[in-house]
Amino acid sequence: MDLTPHEIAQKLFTKRMMGFDLQEVTDFLYTVSSQMQDLIQERDQLKTLSKDKDRELFELRERDKLLKDTIQTAGQMAERIRVDAEREAKMILQEARTKAEFITRDARDSIGRQFEELTNMKKQRIQFETQLKALISSHLELMQQNSRLVQNPTLPSDDLNTI
Repeated sequence: MDLTPHEIAQKLFTKRMMGFDLQEVTDFLYTVSSQMQDLIQERDQLKTLSKDKDRELFELRERDKLLKDTIQTAGQMAERIRVDAEREAKMILQEARTKAEFITRDARDSIGRQFEELTNMKKQRIQFETQLKALISSHLELMQQNSRLVQNPTLPSDDLNTI
């Protein structure tokens, strides 16, 4: 049976001969009751404080777990972002290489066409020069014939028919 401070303070003892001093026993019981009351209040306060601390500890553990989860999630997101960025960089590089190859091929083709054009123009120039030389040569020959005719006014009969 648990005794309460009130029960201790109200406890009455039977009187006997040569018994204890009633006032002294009563005072002692009152002191014990008062101390017990203080201890009970302190125990209750400590229980309340313990419950508060347990609740705070639980909240701190929950926060800690939440922070760990958040850090883990952030790490996973950072890893995904890094992987995506690497993949996108590879795609951009591949696209740039493809474009560079296309531009290079187009430039080579263009140079090839220009070289062909230049070669054709050289051939045309050579043909033109050859034709021009032939024309000049034939004109010179005609001029020489003309100058011979002018120096020798008599023409043979065959030459007159051809003119």
